Amino acid sequence: MKIVPALAASFLAGGLLAAPAFAAGSDSSSTNTPTCPRGQVYSQQKKMCIDAQSNLIDDKSLTTYAYVLAKEGRYEEALATLDLLNNPNTAEALNYRGYATRKLGHVDEGIGYYLQAVALDPDYTLVREYLGEAYLVKGDMTHAKEQLNEIEKRCGTTCEPYGDLAEAIASATI
Repeated sequence: MKIVPALAASFLAGGLLAAPAFAAGSDSSSTNTPTCPRGQVYSQQKKMCIDAQSNLIDDKSLTTYAYVLAKEGRYEEALATLDLLNNPNTAEALNYRGYATRKLGHVDEGIGYYLQAVALDPDYTLVREYLGEAYLVKGDMTHAKEQLNEIEKRCGTTCEPYGDLAEAIASATI
């Protein structure tokens, strides 16, 4: 699902939440993002809240805030925020678009975004975790385990993406 830019502002006008303190292994740029008034996004570059418009805020800040919104369950707002990006074709942006899209129930579309992210950055273990989880939703244990193996090659068995996907796989087989 692609939200047109005109709708992006209306989604963002619905209000934004503060970022929770994410556990180690999550994207560190999303931690401690302050709460902004409705219709604004926190700019990491300017260290302040500014109007949520694509030309007023840098892509990194928008991507980070989209992640915050998605982790808060505000998937439509996350997608609207990603629609404001000047360059939406980064591994991180595609990962978060895949995550929000999958969580909205569009699993195959989400997988498509994840695969684009993996193609851009094969070592991005968070996207591999989410891709594995998407495969589990589809009942595809083989592909989920392939992603777990790819994560292990990149960060071992003690990194958070490995642990989270291993736990999801174990839960799916019980």
